[in-house]
Amino acid sequence: MIKLKSYLISILIFLSISVSSYSKGVPESFADLAEKLMPSVVNISTTQTVVTNSNPFPFQFPPGSPFGDMFKEFGTPQERKSSALGSGFIIDEKGIVVTNNHVIQDAEDIIVKVNGDKEYKATVVGSDPLSDIAVLQLDTKEKFIPVKFGDSDEARIGDWVIAIGNPFGLGGTVTSGIISARNRSIGLSRYEDYIQTDASINSGNSGGPLFDMRGDVIGINTAILGRSGSIGIGFSIPSNSAKIVIDQLIEFGETKRGWLGVRIQDVTKEIADIENLDEPRGALVASVAENSPSDKAGVKAGDIILEFNGEKINQMKELPIIVARTEVGKKVDVKIWRNKKEIIKKITLGRLETSEDFKVSEKSQTDENRIDKLKITVRKLNNEDIRQRNLPNQTRGLVITNIENDSPLLNSIELNSIIIEAQKKKINSDKDLIEIVDDVLKTNQKTILFVIFNSQNQRRYIGVKLK
Repeated sequence: MIKLKSYLISILIFLSISVSSYSKGVPESFADLAEKLMPSVVNISTTQTVVTNSNPFPFQFPPGSPFGDMFKEFGTPQERKSSALGSGFIIDEKGIVVTNNHVIQDAEDIIVKVNGDKEYKATVVGSDPLSDIAVLQLDTKEKFIPVKFGDSDEARIGDWVIAIGNPFGLGGTVTSGIISARNRSIGLSRYEDYIQTDASINSGNSGGPLFDMRGDVIGINTAILGRSGSIGIGFSIPSNSAKIVIDQLIEFGETKRGWLGVRIQDVTKEIADIENLDEPRGALVASVAENSPSDKAGVKAGDIILEFNGEKINQMKELPIIVARTEVGKKVDVKIWRNKKEIIKKITLGRLETSEDFKVSEKSQTDENRIDKLKITVRKLNNEDIRQRNLPNQTRGLVITNIENDSPLLNSIELNSIIIEAQKKKINSDKDLIEIVDDVLKTNQKTILFVIFNSQNQRRYIGVKLK
C-alpha cells in the first residue's frame, strides 16, 4: 500500500510539473502590463479638406438636354472638412510617434492625445505608403515615456499578445489574444508578412501597437478582416520589418529600399519538375529590367532565385521583402538555379525609389482605362480612396471616373461608384471586369449583376442589361 501511495504521489508530481510547464506564460491578469504601457500609446485625430460634387440626381443628362443647364449648379464642387481617428505609440522621449500612413495621409492638421488628456500638434517626419508606416514629431519640448521594439521573429503562433488603441474613438482600449498565424499576405501591399492575431482590432486601432508579454512592441496594428468590425482576425506589421522603415524615415525623411530589377512569379510543381528542381521553391524570374542591377550581373528570365544574401527563398513573396530591407549599394551573393544546376551571381543593389521600375509601378496605380463594351472609364481603387471614403481596409475594386451618355450603366450606377464584384466574382483589375463582360455577352441573358459602393459609400446590388 505504501509503495502504491508513493507511486501515485510520483505521478501527481509529474503531472503537476507537466501542467505547469504548459501553462507557463499564461497571465492571471494584464492589469500591471496595461498600466505600464498606457502612457506610451496615443490617440490620433486628423482633419483635411475634401472637395465633393453635390449632385442629388443618380443620372446624367444627355448633351443638348434643357435640363443640363437647369440643374448645372447642383454639380458645383463643394468643400467640407473630413476627420479621421487612429492610434500610435511613442518610441522616443522627445515625442517621436509611430502610426500607419493611412491614418495621417493628406492630413492638414494632426492632433495627438497622450495619456488620455494632454493634446499636442504633430508634424510628419516621414511616411511610406508602401509599408503603410508614418513617423510623427510632437510639437513640444516635454519628455515622454517611450516603448521599445521587440524581436518579432521570436514571436510564435499561440503566444499571448495585447493591443492598445483608439477604436471608434474609445481611447485607451486594451484587448488581448494570441498570435494566430505568421507571414500572412492579404493583398494590401507588395511587402506583406503580417502577424495575424485574434486580439480585437477595430476601426481606430490602426497604427497602434501589438505588445508581447514583456511589454515590447512586436507589431503595428494595420488591418482587419470583415466589414462590420472585429471578427477575431486582425493583421499587424512585424516590428522587425517596421523598424527598418522607421529608422530610415527618421534619418532621411524617406525610405531607401534595395532593388534587384526583376519581375518574379511562383515556382509551381510543374515548373519545378521541368527544371529538375527537388521541390517547388524560390522565385522564378519572369523578366529582367534593362540596365538594372540584375541585368548588369547577368541574371536572365527563366532563372530561379533560391537564395539572396544567405537567406533561403522558400516562397516567391519572401524575396521582395528581403531585398527591400537590404542596404542600397550592398554587394550580395544570389544563388540561382539555371540549366538544372546552382550558380552564384554577385549583384550590387540599386535603390527602388529612384528606379524606372518603381516609377512605372507607381504610375500604373493611378492609370485610367476605358472599358469599351460598358462605355465607362475606371481606375483602380487605392489606399487614399479607402481612407477618405471610410471603406474596409481590404476593399478591392474599380472606381468609375466617367460614364458615357450611351453607356448601359448610365441610369443605374452613379459616377464615382466603386465596382467590387460582377457576376459574384471579385474585381481586382480592369482585366477582371473585361473578361466577365465578354463572358456575359456570349450568353442570351446579357445581364450583369454588379456589387458596388455608391457615391454615398453604401453597398448595393445593381442589375444592368447590356446593349
